[in-house]
Amino acid sequence: MQIVDTPLRDVKLVRPTKHGDDRGWFAEVFNAKSFAAAGLPERFVQDNQSFSRRGVMRGLHYQLGEQQGKLVRVLSGHIWDVAVDLRPGSPDFGKWAGFDLYGEDIEFLWIPEGFGHGFVVVSETANVLYKATGFYYPQGERCVRWDDPTLKIAWPLEGIGTPAVSAKDAVGSLLAEAELPPEYQG
Repeated sequence: MQIVDTPLRDVKLVRPTKHGDDRGWFAEVFNAKSFAAAGLPERFVQDNQSFSRRGVMRGLHYQLGEQQGKLVRVLSGHIWDVAVDLRPGSPDFGKWAGFDLYGEDIEFLWIPEGFGHGFVVVSETANVLYKATGFYYPQGERCVRWDDPTLKIAWPLEGIGTPAVSAKDAVGSLLAEAELPPEYQG
């Protein structure tokens, strides 16, 4: 298993090793010891899965109170996934990074607690699975607008136009007005 640093402190790409032959392939996609050795969580309490059509935008979601770190994988299709550091006091506060994730690859994106997370579906459809370190806590659910002008996220919307967002995401906060996670303790 390969753990790859990204431009954002604490966000990682996890690339399990594929063992293949003419029958197909096998990969160990999670190993608590390997995750612990890399400084990643070894305990996840909830799995979530979404199915979306081309142009659907989900996020930028984060939680207060019962926070969630997320280990994201695309099972089918192609998404462009974004992590935004929302931890006050972090050297990367307000910075974002985007990642192409494909169902054909066995690649996970680790997004720690305190980060906003969102994605847009680039393929016709996409099936996304993510493991969470915390339970869903509706009272703590928050959203920063995907199009916040201070973030300047370069969403790949060519051929998509205006993305389809939920009513809840459409009224997300601007970063300047958002209630944020606890101070970064780096």
